[in-house]
Amino acid sequence: MNAILPVTTPVAPAAPAILAAAHHLLGALERGERVDAPILRAAMEAAFDASDTSGAWDWKAAYDACEAATVLFFRKYGKPLFRKAASPAARLAAVSKIAGLLPTHTRRSEESQAMQQFSTPAPLGLAAMTAAAITPTDIVLEPSAGTGLLAILAEISGGALLLNELADARADLLASLFPAVTVTRFDAAQIDDYLAPTAMPSVVLMNPPFSVLANVSGRVADAAYRHIASALARLVDGGRLVAITGANFGPDRAEWRDAFVRLQERGTITFTAAIDGSVYARHGTTIDTRLVVFDKRPAADPAVFPASAGIAPDVATLLGWIEAQIPARLAVARPGAVALTGRQAPRTVRGYLARAAAARPARLTSIEPEGVELDYETVDWTPPEGARLTDAIYEEYALQSIRIPGAQPHPTKLVQSAAMASVAPPKPSYRPMLPANIVADGLLSDAQLETIIYAGEAHDEFLAGSWAMDETFDLVSAAPEGAEGAVRFRRGFMLGDGTGAGKGRQSAGIILDNWLRGRRKAVWISKSDKLLLSRLCGSVSSRDPPI
Repeated sequence: MNAILPVTTPVAPAAPAILAAAHHLLGALERGERVDAPILRAAMEAAFDASDTSGAWDWKAAYDACEAATVLFFRKYGKPLFRKAASPAARLAAVSKIAGLLPTHTRRSEESQAMQQFSTPAPLGLAAMTAAAITPTDIVLEPSAGTGLLAILAEISGGALLLNELADARADLLASLFPAVTVTRFDAAQIDDYLAPTAMPSVVLMNPPFSVLANVSGRVADAAYRHIASALARLVDGGRLVAITGANFGPDRAEWRDAFVRLQERGTITFTAAIDGSVYARHGTTIDTRLVVFDKRPAADPAVFPASAGIAPDVATLLGWIEAQIPARLAVARPGAVALTGRQAPRTVRGYLARAAAARPARLTSIEPEGVELDYETVDWTPPEGARLTDAIYEEYALQSIRIPGAQPHPTKLVQSAAMASVAPPKPSYRPMLPANIVADGLLSDAQLETIIYAGEAHDEFLAGSWAMDETFDLVSAAPEGAEGAVRFRRGFMLGDGTGAGKGRQSAGIILDNWLRGRRKAVWISKSDKLLLSRLCGSVSSRDPPI
């Protein structure tokens, strides 16, 4: 979303104080009193024991307190309220009444502006929840959970929660509001890559940033697409994904048609409709939005999309379209074992505290594989007697300067240029530190182990000279040896093997060698999500390093 509002000075509000302010405001909601600026200011000053002029809190934190109070209200009264108001229209009236008691957002923090932190208005959240058709057997993932306004509606419906929020302040508040749920803090644009394999949601509710990505400056046009694609990949077969996006991100838009074709290769769009910007007005923007619903089953024809229901002028109209046009849920393919971070919502505060204590993770056992230095011997290589180069461009590859006892040959044939085959590489002296079963179990071939040896040989030495760097680390200049602040650079190693050599495993082995020697930081950049470091290191060591 791209609303422009006054930006306040950034502060770091504490979640406990915001939660305390929310409890102050809960009383006003229970009495049906409108929370105006004086009431909100008094609640924040009481909670922080300071005014906003002191810098202890800002008005974005105050609006977060309002949203937290809404979560507390729905937790306390949501289920009986929804039982009494059985129809979506009746529930909308009740939810809208509560939302109408809270002030309009008129000021924003720099972080909320930069990261497009616009929480979902409760009435629109109700529409999304209705579209999701959540049942008590569902596991509901919210990848960008914010302050929990969507999550609490999923909880009321009986779903178990998987909550993720990247922003620290919001994640802290979310953890306070949902103490029995372990809140993860991953970049939601890559949520499928980061969540544990056992976290398999049957429903995804999401309101991702429309055009920004974490740690990327400037506008990112396909931000919403990336968030949806990753969440859809994580959704179990037969599950349902409901997303709130910008109105311009739709299958009927020419610039996004190809993106939605790719999405429909995984899940079928069952509903899409734009929503007038007035629905978001109380949350600080009037940008038009869109509701899109996917069912996790490949579309019969990914290039064919359902017609948009139109532009809903209000949530009541949108709810009517949802009831009339969205089909029933598919049968969900449930995994054999799913690690739940939440179950049936406790009915009492004591129940929440008991679950929170039970949900605390046990002390992690060591994942450190036992490393041993790789045993090999160097040899004097000479061409076999009578051997000569053929007329071919390539010759079959074999180790020339080293022998590794017990190492398995590469599973596929490797070749090298005729020129390289005629000259043996230098004899190395570096011995990698690797798990003992690497050789015994054939997890890496002799050629792959050779690469790790020569990489370590290079990394173990420094380039000539000393160097000085500026504060940005962009400018490097020569410096006298021993000069204050001067640094030296280690030698690098370029791996230029072709397809089939197993560069992923080789790279993972290099990182694993460094890991076992205490060098615990590595950067792995890959275009393909199929080459994630954790999966590759798992294939090499059978255990994943923390990422």
